Amino acid sequence: MKTFKVWVQPTDYGHILLVDGVENTNWLLDRLGRAFVFRSAEPISQDGNSSLCRFQVPGGPFVSSSKLQKLLGGMPEVSLTRVAVAS
Repeated sequence: MKTFKVWVQPTDYGHILLVDGVENTNWLLDRLGRAFVFRSAEPISQDGNSSLCRFQVPGGPFVSSSKLQKLLGGMPEVSLTRVAVAS
């Protein structure tokens, strides 16, 4: 599998992930589910005419920002980018 981009943005309720491609999104959801990070996520939505897909992973004691970023960073297929939160 080729490397694909994933952007992570922390929110008050968890993390929004933006993934390049539907197939990559489904693959990533499967991998995150296997890692017991979460049992469900918000529905996947596709951004307009682009190949980018978005979903939200709920936060909580098992899904801290550092744990999620470490998990994603350990996947050789993922090129991780953290989105800065506007203040």
